[in-house]
Amino acid sequence: MTGHAQAGRPNRLLRNLNAKIASIPMMLTAVVIFLGGTLWTVLYSFTNSKLLPRLKFVGLEQYERLWSTPRWLMSIENLAVFGVFSLVFSLLIGFVLAALMDQKIRFENTFRTIFLYPFALSFIVTGLVWQWLLNPEFGIQSVVRSLGWTSFDFNPLYNQEIVIYGILIAALWQGTGLVMCLMLAGLRGIDEDIWKAARVDGIPTWRTYVFIIIPMMRPVFITTLVIIASGIVRVYDLVVAQTSGGPGIASEVPAKYVYDYMFLAQNLGQGFAASTMMLLAVAIIIVPWAYLEFGGGRKRV
Repeated sequence: MTGHAQAGRPNRLLRNLNAKIASIPMMLTAVVIFLGGTLWTVLYSFTNSKLLPRLKFVGLEQYERLWSTPRWLMSIENLAVFGVFSLVFSLLIGFVLAALMDQKIRFENTFRTIFLYPFALSFIVTGLVWQWLLNPEFGIQSVVRSLGWTSFDFNPLYNQEIVIYGILIAALWQGTGLVMCLMLAGLRGIDEDIWKAARVDGIPTWRTYVFIIIPMMRPVFITTLVIIASGIVRVYDLVVAQTSGGPGIASEVPAKYVYDYMFLAQNLGQGFAASTMMLLAVAIIIVPWAYLEFGGGRKRV
């Protein structure tokens, strides 16, 4: 028995050998560029680098300066607000649309294309479109007032208190279609016999969704959450296209803070520290997901 196991081990190592050899360049790229670049960024976040990187270590000085800067604190507050509302409304709207599409409606392909089309646009294009739509001079506010509602006020991009919600509207318009397609794929994977059994038992549709269908779609929800959350941490294009971080610093986000300090303020050390904090946020998202998907969530044989 042991001899057969030892004889089979080389065969397993040689299985799909061509595919393994072909994947070596990508593996080296991932290790050298991505992992190496990450370690390099973290290392230089502890230095006093300005225009060019230099190994003059200053300990945690860059991080202390980072967390005492009002602009960074505002960017974190905006990211928290944007992230919570984006997660909740993306999942809610996407799932509701998917549930409606799952009813075998007419022209389903047309509706699916319409809802998914915004995701094909770049964030810059989306930001510019919604900058125009939310402009008080010729956007939604102007159109509604021209219809007789002269007191109508809808001017989020020029209001420091609610500007982040104007960016949120554009983000939901672009990303909800993708969430809908992911949810629809999950719903189409549910056995039709489950729905038949629920109807025979007289279970209301909403209870079937909440207590049966949604728990069965757990992997889809986890994957969707990771996709949305990673996009939230990296949000940059929409902010630049719609507000450029304004009014003032009211719509500042971490990714823009990193870009401005690294390429405009020529303060690489501060930019590296901010990007390291963003990396930490992504790791907090990715590590639990990877553990649930590939680690403790599966039974060991």
